[in-house]
Amino acid sequence: MQFACYRSAHEHRFAAVVGNHMLDLALGHAIAQRSGARLPLGYLPHDPIEFLRLGDAALECARELIHLASTIDVSGALVPIEQAQLAAPIPRPSSLRDGYAFRQHVEAARRNRGLPMIPEFDEIPIFYFSNHHAVTGPGDVHVQERHCEQLDFELECAIVIGKEGRNIPAEHADEYIAGYMVMNDWSARALQMHEMKLNLGPAKGKDFATSLGPFLVTRDELRQHAIPSPHGERYNLSMVARINGQEVSRGNLADMHWTFAQIIERASYGVTVYPGDVIGSGTCGTGCLLELNGSKVFDPPRWLQPGDIVECEIERLGVLRNRIVLDRS
Repeated sequence: MQFACYRSAHEHRFAAVVGNHMLDLALGHAIAQRSGARLPLGYLPHDPIEFLRLGDAALECARELIHLASTIDVSGALVPIEQAQLAAPIPRPSSLRDGYAFRQHVEAARRNRGLPMIPEFDEIPIFYFSNHHAVTGPGDVHVQERHCEQLDFELECAIVIGKEGRNIPAEHADEYIAGYMVMNDWSARALQMHEMKLNLGPAKGKDFATSLGPFLVTRDELRQHAIPSPHGERYNLSMVARINGQEVSRGNLADMHWTFAQIIERASYGVTVYPGDVIGSGTCGTGCLLELNGSKVFDPPRWLQPGDIVECEIERLGVLRNRIVLDRS
């Protein structure tokens, strides 16, 4: 299944994707009940995290509604995707972690700074916490003037945790994944490089925006792209980034050195992960201007500017399209 979230009045509404439309799950459920359809649950919430907390029963209910949409009139609950104001599939994650899982990106970034590959990369799937209150979906991303000092994109994939767990072993961790999304981890490189001299990790260089979407895609939708792996699921999915229509990056999700299952195992050690927690993969190889500039792909260096349109695309997950807008307020 594929899910999306759209803005209606002053709230976000969670919906299942049905062709070129979205089926508002809360409204569709009411229509199905009026038609006499028997559903696993008595209601479905319009909030995505509340939906995830209901677990497998909510997913089964959504599957039944999608089937009913082909047999009964649910037009009152359908919203054309092209006419909707899409938000991030999880507009307000309960937490936001970002990993560092692609060896090619780490090696290139260190090589461009004259540093050898760090051996600890092979020891632990590292991650940091970002600002879960600064998540955006498709559309405009508002930035301040200092963010435009070497403004960068980062082409990533993200997962959403679907059920609560603690000390989750990697061999069972995929069971906790509700679905996959495209992620763009926007980066203000000048701010980031200045603050990271203090060896405390990215903060103001990262906390202003992270874009997710356009869809949340469940694991069953990706099975035909699965590849053998002893440490959790891997998928052969191409990854592409474009700036103003020009392709600048190409990678593959299969190139993750650490799987999401291994990252979940690390993240859940001694702490609880919850439905609605989001975890990013880290940048794929060639997946940001910092790496491309350091490798002399762009000489002189290229950075993003207000008005630029950035598209991050992952096969089967969709195209996340954003326009950079300078906010002087």
